[in-house]
Amino acid sequence: MIRKCLFPVAGYGTRFLPATKSMPKEMLPVVNKPLVQYGVEEAAQAGLSTVGFVTGRGKRAIADHFDISYELEHQIQGSGKETLLSSIRELIENNDFAFTRQNHMKGLGHAILSGRNLMGDEPFGVVLADDLCVAAEDGEGVLAQMVKIYNQFRCSVVAIQEVPEDQVHKYGVIAGEDMGNGLFRVTDMVEKPAKEDAPSNLAIIGRYILTPDIFDKIENTEPGKNGEVQITDALLKQAQEGCVMAYKFRGKRFDCGSIEGFVDATNHVFENVYKKQQG
Repeated sequence: MIRKCLFPVAGYGTRFLPATKSMPKEMLPVVNKPLVQYGVEEAAQAGLSTVGFVTGRGKRAIADHFDISYELEHQIQGSGKETLLSSIRELIENNDFAFTRQNHMKGLGHAILSGRNLMGDEPFGVVLADDLCVAAEDGEGVLAQMVKIYNQFRCSVVAIQEVPEDQVHKYGVIAGEDMGNGLFRVTDMVEKPAKEDAPSNLAIIGRYILTPDIFDKIENTEPGKNGEVQITDALLKQAQEGCVMAYKFRGKRFDCGSIEGFVDATNHVFENVYKKQQG
């Protein structure tokens, strides 16, 4: 059973300057909720109720968001605005939150390793809040879909989607044995390859389920692309020594690490989620 989820949120968000000079990029609002809350809601839907954050300097707003604001609630008590806090209050009441710091930015692999003390010796999910994932038509979120895959194969699982060939250099890319129903058994994995070196156009997006042996794999992984410790290199070791599954998920994914993707996500959520909730 998977109970925990890790959110690496220590990055600077430089593509959103000057907005991110004093505000974490994960707190930028997509309509009426910060980006990171969508990820926590997705984890909660999948049954991952212990949430760990790997933070950095200037990220205190994230911890404050997942805490009760007594002053604010006192000010709006008895007004119609109380209902606006219902979604975050539900998360606070039904989930546990813990925080640790990544003191040096050494890549996603290092960020995940920094969360070892929070995740312990059990499988866990990883959500990159930059990727806002909208549930499939049946309402099942991406992480919930991946938990089912993990329960079947009991190994690490990465979420993938097809991307244009001229975009593969932005992603970790997999090659694998097609097992049907959107599932691939990973045989190769390359971090941000040149177009001509990419093993496929199946790109890893910001959703993972990792088995706890990944920590030892990361510790023994040399820095790769850009001098950073890449999670793809550690996952490739797992695939070569055992099994890693890649899953072409159902639903939509928006790259909110880019301004264009953030705007697309905002428009989609406003038209397809927020308006429906408002009746």
